Amino acid sequence: MSDHPVISVENLSKRYVIGHETRHDTLRDRLSHGVGRLFRGRKSPGEEEEFWALRDVSFDIRQGEVVGVIGRNGAGKSTLLKILSRITEPTSGRVGLRGRVASLLEVGTGFHPELTGRENIFLNGAILGMSRVEIRKKFDEIVAFAEVERFLDTPVKRYSSGMYVRLAFAVAAHLEPEILIVDEVLAVGDAQFQKKCLGKMQDVARNQGRTVLFVSHNLSVIQAICKRCVVLQQGRVVADESTSLAVREYLQPDGGEQWKGTVDPTKRHQIRRAEARLGEGSDGRQTLGLELEVHCAQPTRAALEVILQDSTGQNVAIGLLGTVDSLSLSTGTNQLAVNIPVHHLALGRYGLSLRLTVPGVECLDEALNALFFDFQAAPAAGQSYRIAQNWGFGSFILELEQSAGSTRGRT
Repeated sequence: MSDHPVISVENLSKRYVIGHETRHDTLRDRLSHGVGRLFRGRKSPGEEEEFWALRDVSFDIRQGEVVGVIGRNGAGKSTLLKILSRITEPTSGRVGLRGRVASLLEVGTGFHPELTGRENIFLNGAILGMSRVEIRKKFDEIVAFAEVERFLDTPVKRYSSGMYVRLAFAVAAHLEPEILIVDEVLAVGDAQFQKKCLGKMQDVARNQGRTVLFVSHNLSVIQAICKRCVVLQQGRVVADESTSLAVREYLQPDGGEQWKGTVDPTKRHQIRRAEARLGEGSDGRQTLGLELEVHCAQPTRAALEVILQDSTGQNVAIGLLGTVDSLSLSTGTNQLAVNIPVHHLALGRYGLSLRLTVPGVECLDEALNALFFDFQAAPAAGQSYRIAQNWGFGSFILELEQSAGSTRGRT
């Protein structure tokens, strides 16, 4: 591993200007507002807001390192990757990159939808600066890894999101870029393919000396493949250290038993509020009561996914409430009350992530690492907490009480 940095980021900042529409109830108001803007030549201060997605971010990454980037939604992770991938320009600061960069940021990045899978492999290779001979040498390996042989001559616009990601990752990983940048997009693939991708990223770093920058909300994966981690919070670097210490730092700030999401007008369905309280169930055992507000622009059927993590960020259980047929949400604010059994947990601090989904179709909204609680109850007579340590990726039963307007039900 070379001591010379392959990626060098110095005082990097990115500013966006957010415009706000002012409401005008009458024609006279609209006309006077328009004339005022004509003479002002720009928006009034009340209509513009500065938002710094990144602020004075600095770090170096050496050749052969696999570095994770973690942070809550809106922390600046995607903006950082777009600047490193030369998709967007920084407002200030400097980025130094030594070598070719291959980026996999979102489904569709770098592919032309009208071209076939075969043609897109050659197109991406050419963009990376590789000759046709070099691409042909890797072609069979790419196709075998992506498992899309049958659809190789089909336009990629007809691919499923999973097929798209498989081919995109295979191209990015096999065409030998010096730097590989991967965002959460791998979550689209199935579990087996994700495992294969993670193994490939480890291989290109350890055995081929290439550098990998990996962004994920899955802390278990981050800890499995990254020895070092950069933590972003509100556009700033709050930690840059070993992964175990960085994850601990990430889980501590802003943790609490209440969470309130920022209203996002672009989302038709959104988790607006969540609150967790430890209590006692009808059977006398400890439960975690979870209260949520879900706002919907129109009636929809969805499922609520609750992911429970321990203090190291390891997923210990996943609960799914509702299917397309059973959890009905009304227009407006839906109040949900969920009971989660926690009597079998080991003592310690736990985190909760929430996802509102249409199962197998799309994620409507998510609040990752939103809530934290400390479980300090004593074990019941004859109960051992040793079993809880092997509870990884289990499931639990959720009991729901739902109210939306005048509608009340129980699942």
